[in-house]
Amino acid sequence: MAGVTPKQKVVVVGAGPVGSLAALYAASRGDDVEVYELRGDLRDPTTVPLNFTKSINLALSERGIHSIQEAHRSGLIDNVLRETIPMYGRMIHGRDNGALWDAAQAYDVHGRAINAVDRGSLNNALLDELERTPNVKLFFNHKLTGADFRTNKAWFERRIPGDTPQADDEGIAGRVPEIEVSFDYLLGADGAHSASRFHMMKFARVDYQQEYIDTLWCEFRIPPTKEGNFAISPNHLHIWPGREFMFIAIPSFDKSFTCTLFAPAAHYATLENSQQALQKSFDEHFPGVCPELIEPEALAEQFAVNPHLPLISIKCSPHHHSSSVVIIGDAAHAVLPFYGQGLNAGLEDVRVLFEKLDEHGVYDPETSVYTRSVRRQAAFQAYTNQRCDDTHAINDLSKQNYVEMRWGVKSPLYKLRKAIEETIDQRLPFLGWKTQYARISFSNQRYSDVVRAVQDQSQMLGLGLSSALVVGVGALSILLWKYPRHASPSSFFQCGLKQLAKLWRGIAHR
Repeated sequence: MAGVTPKQKVVVVGAGPVGSLAALYAASRGDDVEVYELRGDLRDPTTVPLNFTKSINLALSERGIHSIQEAHRSGLIDNVLRETIPMYGRMIHGRDNGALWDAAQAYDVHGRAINAVDRGSLNNALLDELERTPNVKLFFNHKLTGADFRTNKAWFERRIPGDTPQADDEGIAGRVPEIEVSFDYLLGADGAHSASRFHMMKFARVDYQQEYIDTLWCEFRIPPTKEGNFAISPNHLHIWPGREFMFIAIPSFDKSFTCTLFAPAAHYATLENSQQALQKSFDEHFPGVCPELIEPEALAEQFAVNPHLPLISIKCSPHHHSSSVVIIGDAAHAVLPFYGQGLNAGLEDVRVLFEKLDEHGVYDPETSVYTRSVRRQAAFQAYTNQRCDDTHAINDLSKQNYVEMRWGVKSPLYKLRKAIEETIDQRLPFLGWKTQYARISFSNQRYSDVVRAVQDQSQMLGLGLSSALVVGVGALSILLWKYPRHASPSSFFQCGLKQLAKLWRGIAHR
């Protein structure tokens, strides 16, 4: 009788939400898992984030929730959702004729919501779950410095705070102690500036595209009211659109709002000139923020102290090399934050990856070590084939959604299309018609399939509206021909304009 195949040893680089979830998936399948994180324990409030700012609140939607549920950890998703706030739509803010106004736009005709979640709370829940798992070891303050994906070895510098760098074996001073780690496969979840991806690219022919858009972001905070309540509606993502830039606010569990200013670098340079320029800009473009929600002194201080950071977009292919390394999350596909899908896409990577490993029999009992390696390589290839298409799609959609958020949300054409599509979805459900946003945020449909489905819907909608226009013109022509004495083209035209104006007013107040 053949012996049971030895456990796989999996090294996960990165202990953020995506890396932590991947470690849970691997551990639940019996692998021995070691997690290496560049920073200190992320549950320690003194640990400094890599971008030297507080973590932006994230939007957790169906893809991310489903992926966490598929870890099959009792109570985990409940622990995560317990500290989230449902957001049922956008709240658009503006000012007309000196009067402030706001208008809600529901995300979904069926009343579904996305969830505002603090990155730290989510990460803590996952790390706590890992710490309770006997076949998982956590190593903080370890920097990946090298990897050989032919011999399946990696090297990490052990950076313990307070340690004095020692001389290495050759007597070179200032070197940090380095350890060698072997593995069956390495899983890179170490972010947009991934060391795992960097070392994988030495072995794999990786097509790589990196782009910094001409937009910087800075974090602000709207505090709770003096009575300890939310200053504005907690169940919306608040947007102050400004054509070339925007200001957004996402609720936090402590009843504050984490806010972000997105603007071109040139606009930031103008604002840096003086506190007066900053306040004037906010008053002009983001009415109702200062001083109503953020005191002028606090606004100036936060703008000066909090870093002004770039936004990076990354595409690469493949997402693996052989059977020895695979990258997930931002390491494989950093996306812009404007669809709220960066976290969700990364968590979905984990689910899809392990589904492929299961489908290819990597975890079948009594599989030989050689056969397991071959199957793992096939699973990695299947993962790459699927996720490259999908993550490239959400990357493009996220760029497009920036235009919609900072300007399109105020467009009558956008509101008209949204109204039509939601009406079809609600009144004619058998057609399977969904808005693009609903497909992205409230389903697990592949991103690439969403793009194709929305393109088909757009063609059908265009054809339908064109047909309606032709029918309308035809009906008008018949009426003019049949009743030439009782109607004139101008009277019918004026009637049509009145009806169109009524339609626009109805849409504008949805």
